[in-house]
Amino acid sequence: MSALHIKKGSSSHSAYNLRPTFSDVQERHTIALLVENEPGVLARVIGLFSGRGYNIESLTVAEVDHTGHLSRITIVTTGTPQVIEQIKAQLGRIVPVHEVHDLTVEGPSVERELAMLKVVGEGDKRVEALRLADIFRANVVDSTLNSFVFEITGAPEKIDAFADLMRPLGLIEIARTGVAALLRGD
Repeated sequence: MSALHIKKGSSSHSAYNLRPTFSDVQERHTIALLVENEPGVLARVIGLFSGRGYNIESLTVAEVDHTGHLSRITIVTTGTPQVIEQIKAQLGRIVPVHEVHDLTVEGPSVERELAMLKVVGEGDKRVEALRLADIFRANVVDSTLNSFVFEITGAPEKIDAFADLMRPLGLIEIARTGVAALLRGD
C-alpha cells in the first residue's frame, strides 16, 4: 500500500487545508440597523463598538416610523471581513435591534452626507471660493464681508474633495452630518 503524499495547504477543497482563512485587509462597510426607538438603544449599540475596540467613522440616527416607534441607525466602520461579520452578528443579538443590513455587500447603495463649511477670506480667495462652490454645487447659506458658510450635499468623497480645496482658501470650521444610505432599486 502506498502512502498518501498530501502537501500542506495544497488544495482549497482538502479537508486538511491549513491555509489561514482570515484576511488582514481593512474594508469600509456601511451597516444599517432598524431598532426600537427607546432610551438606551443607541448606548447599547455604541457600547458594543467601544467595548470591543471597533471604530465608528460615521453615525446617523433618526426615527423613521413614528407609529411603530422605529429608528434607523446608519454606521460606517472599518475592519477585516471577520471583524465585520462579528460586528453584524453581535448587533443582531441586541434585543431592541430588529434588522441588520450590511449595505456594502447586499448590493449597490446610495450614500449621501450633508456638510457645512465656514471659509474666511478676502479678495481673490473669496472669488475662488465662490467659483469652487459653484462647481461642487454648494450653496451659500450665510455670508458676511469676510466669510461664507457653504452647505454641500453628496457622497463623503465629494465633501472630502471640497474641503481639501477650501483649506488653502481659508476653511476654518466644518460640520458634517454623517452618512445616510439606502440600497438602490426594489
